[in-house]
Amino acid sequence: MKQKRQLVKLLILLVLLLAAGGGAWAAGVFEGLSLRTSLEFNTKALFQFLLMLFGVLLLANLVILVLRSLKPKRHRGRTLVTLIASLTKYAAALVILCWGLSILGVDVSTIVASVGILALIVGFGAESLIADVVTGIFMLFENQCNVGDIVEVGGFRGTVQEIGIRTTSVIDTGGNVRIINNSEMKNILNRSDNSSIAVCDVAIPYETDLEALEKKLPELLEKICQENPSAMKRAPEYLGVQALADSAVVLRFIAEVEEKSIFSTQRLLNRELLLGLRKLGVECPYPQLDVHTR
Repeated sequence: MKQKRQLVKLLILLVLLLAAGGGAWAAGVFEGLSLRTSLEFNTKALFQFLLMLFGVLLLANLVILVLRSLKPKRHRGRTLVTLIASLTKYAAALVILCWGLSILGVDVSTIVASVGILALIVGFGAESLIADVVTGIFMLFENQCNVGDIVEVGGFRGTVQEIGIRTTSVIDTGGNVRIINNSEMKNILNRSDNSSIAVCDVAIPYETDLEALEKKLPELLEKICQENPSAMKRAPEYLGVQALADSAVVLRFIAEVEEKSIFSTQRLLNRELLLGLRKLGVECPYPQLDVHTR
C-alpha cells in the first residue's frame, strides 16, 4: 500500500516537473541561467524555483521508493533503510531551502556566515530536537534496537516499525502505533535477543489424585508439543504446585517460545491443557463452600 501511494506521488511530481519545465522553456529560463545577486521575483525566477522544487521532490521520493522496495532479512538492514529514508527527507528539505533562496536572489553565503549566531539562538529553543537527533545517532551506532525488534519502552510493548532521525515508531499487537521521540527511548527492554517463557497456571480440584496425575503429565505435554511444533521450541515443562487456592490446587506449566508468539502460545497452552486434563478425567474446579452446623 505504501509503495502504491509512493508511485502515485512520483507520477504527480513528474507531471508537475514536466509542466514547470514547459513553462520555464517558454519563459526562456534556460537561455541565461545564472544566480541573481539581488532580491527580485519575476516569472523566470518563479519557473526556476518550481523546476527545482519538483525536481528535488521527484528525486527524493524516487530514492525513498527504491529504499522501501528493498526487503532486508536482517533487522539491522531494515533499520538502515528506514534511517536513510528519513535522512533523504531532511536533505531534500535543506536543498530546497538553500537552492530556492539562491534562485530568488538571496545571498546564501551571508546566511551561512551567520549560521553560528543563528545556531546559538535556535539551540536554546530546540534543545529537545537536538537531543532527539543525538540520541538517534547513538541508538544506531550502539545497536540498542533495530527495525523488527520487539521492545518495551515506558510500559508500551510492541515491534519497532521505523527508526528515524528524530522519532521511532513502535506498533503493538493491536495495531496501535506509538511515535516516540528518540530522546525518550530510555531503559529499552529488547525482548528479541533471547527466548521467552510462556506461563500457564491450571487449577484442579482438591479431590484429584495429584501423584497419579503427575505421572501422566509428561506424555500429555509431549503430545501437545508434537501437535503444535511451530508454537513452542520444546515440550512444555511442569513446575509443580504453584498455589493452594480456596477451591483448587493451582499447577504451573511453562513453555519456551519466541517473544513474538508468547501470548498466542499462552492461550494455546491453556486450551490444550484444559482439553488434555479433561481426557484424563480431571475437570476444572468451581467455587465450593462447606457449611458446618451444630
